[in-house]
Amino acid sequence: MLYVQQSLAPDEELIHVGSFHWWYNVQASMSIVWGVFICALIIGLAVYGQTKFNINLSSYPLPPEAGIMDVIRALHPGIKLVSFLMFLMGLLRFAQMMVNKATTEIAITTSRLIYKRGLVARSVAEISIDRIEGVNVAQGIMGRMFDFGRLVIRGMGVGEMVLPPIERPIVFRKAIEKARTS
Repeated sequence: MLYVQQSLAPDEELIHVGSFHWWYNVQASMSIVWGVFICALIIGLAVYGQTKFNINLSSYPLPPEAGIMDVIRALHPGIKLVSFLMFLMGLLRFAQMMVNKATTEIAITTSRLIYKRGLVARSVAEISIDRIEGVNVAQGIMGRMFDFGRLVIRGMGVGEMVLPPIERPIVFRKAIEKARTS
């Protein structure tokens, strides 16, 4: 909350701070799992095709008594590279999601709603509390079960601000209403 705390006016108080739900961490971790799965699938299909159908995918000839690890070591470097790139894509997606989580700040103060995101290039969206026309909560089935969702905030002359999935969106909406009445 570094940006929000630095940008508070002298008479402004922090009412509520929004945070990402734990399900976001699960989704980020699943990026790594999918990367490993696709990596293993590529290697597995290459080994299966080479051993069962005698498709030559090796970079050098193998003896007939070669084991699975020998077959994997002998696979063409292109297959290994594509497999590694799939794993790397999952890892990079995980890193991207975690950096997004670490650099996003969502807060309600007595006079405005602040949505800051970005590490190097900062993007800040602020709406004055008295300029908010409406707040819609968008929750899917999983969001209803685990209490997370997106908020779509409509402001007068500002348009819409769509917040990322946060925990307890109903509490966040009530905090906006509380700020509007105080």
